[in-house]
Amino acid sequence: MDITSDTHSQHISKQFNQELEELKTHLMTMGGQVEKQVQDAVTALLESDSRLGERVSDDDKAVNEMQLKIDDECTRILARRQPAASDLRLVLAVIRATSDLERIGDEASKIARNAVALSEAGNGPKGLVEVRHISEHVRKMVRDSLTAFARFDIDLALQVVHEDDAVDSEYTSAMRSLMTFMMEDPRSITSVLSVMWVLRALERVGDHANNLAEHVIYLVKGLDIRHIDPDELDEDALKGSS
Repeated sequence: MDITSDTHSQHISKQFNQELEELKTHLMTMGGQVEKQVQDAVTALLESDSRLGERVSDDDKAVNEMQLKIDDECTRILARRQPAASDLRLVLAVIRATSDLERIGDEASKIARNAVALSEAGNGPKGLVEVRHISEHVRKMVRDSLTAFARFDIDLALQVVHEDDAVDSEYTSAMRSLMTFMMEDPRSITSVLSVMWVLRALERVGDHANNLAEHVIYLVKGLDIRHIDPDELDEDALKGSS
């Protein structure tokens, strides 16, 4: 059975309705926090702001605590309510989503640590244009996937799934450019390697945003598309059966 954004507000138990709504709210709060972490980490790098970079690393503990709290909520709902059908899909999708959000937070911390190192070294490394561009792309993917989750929006989730290939192409192109630069100027190797690690982290953020979008499709349709090539998805069938 397909579900909509108001499916989980129709239980006889008002308390159960409230528990499910709070679960979604807490997930969105965690999502907003990790999205800000990525933004701040990239800003720290682009502006050589080591203090901001250190703060992003410190904030990772708060994200981990959010994950534990949401997982505990899910466990209690599973134990007390024994949800079935769409309710069970919601709880499972939230558990999967919090795992991906926590990993996005980890990637933001990696970016922040590299930002601090580059700031302290006083370098203005190559590749910052690529970092800015890819970071804007993956942050939009994270934001759109969270919006799709909040709205149970299949169309938006599918857009995010297809964006992942574009990010992968941008990442590959940027890495080739930086490899060429390192060969031309060996003195730049240390700083350029740090930028490469940042780009790798951003590419991983895009992967996790893609996962979030896939969780939305599972939530709404009950279909697990994690191992299906996006080009092979029957999108008309997915949308038409909603």
